[in-house]
Amino acid sequence: MTGRTEDQGVPPEFFEAGSASFVDLLRVHSPDLLPVNRVPDAGTVPELPHGTTVLALTFPGGVMMAGDRRATQGNRIAYRELEKVQRGDEYSAVAFAGTVGLALEMVRLFQVELEHYEKMETVPLSLPGKARRLGAVIQANLAQALQGLAVVPLFAGYEPGADTGRIFTYDITGAPQEARGFHADGSGSPYALGALKKLYRPDLSIRDAATVCVQALYDAADDDSATGGPDPARRIYPTIAVVTEDGYRALPADEVAAVAGEVLEGRLAAPGGPVAPLR
Repeated sequence: MTGRTEDQGVPPEFFEAGSASFVDLLRVHSPDLLPVNRVPDAGTVPELPHGTTVLALTFPGGVMMAGDRRATQGNRIAYRELEKVQRGDEYSAVAFAGTVGLALEMVRLFQVELEHYEKMETVPLSLPGKARRLGAVIQANLAQALQGLAVVPLFAGYEPGADTGRIFTYDITGAPQEARGFHADGSGSPYALGALKKLYRPDLSIRDAATVCVQALYDAADDDSATGGPDPARRIYPTIAVVTEDGYRALPADEVAAVAGEVLEGRLAAPGGPVAPLR
């Protein structure tokens, strides 16, 4: 065994029998690599970039996730082109609001966690199992969250056996809760949720679902200075991804731009956006 690890340059702990969790492996052998331990412990919370509004909604046969592109640092814009929606694995997506540096580390760790489990167990996790694994990653960051360095992910995926999409939300303690139909997180989420309640229908097509996402993010940007709206001058538009039986797919930039263009044109005539019909 020693010769094998030396020949391949693989640390011996990778050949120990134990948990299928990559997070647990790091906690035991390399705790300094966990996101929670990569931010220096300071008496005061540093002013770090924060990402804002992300949302998800289900449609027949899948789920859609979207996020604006802005990150703020205090009262200034830190990033204009942040990608807040990421691939979890083949059948899931994860987005984040909160401290950008920690969030990106946590998303990468979660991606490796899913790959590690599948390699160790030779089968993929169920969708609720993936949601619980992400919760464990969030829970490891609880001490930093209590100091103000919070990360609030949004997780969604496709469940092959049920042919449906599901959405899971979290608080800083990492407990997953399933949301029905749609959900939004981040500083602009109250305004985005208002738009989703108004426009969401369970029978949305992918194109209509994308329009609802852009409308909701537009409403969030309209009332929350930390959320960025569509920016045609810089060709910066929301990130939108879908997860269906065909797997994870990010919508092409030109497709999102076309949807955003229609939304912006409609807002010229009705700045407050579309009104849901009374039934």
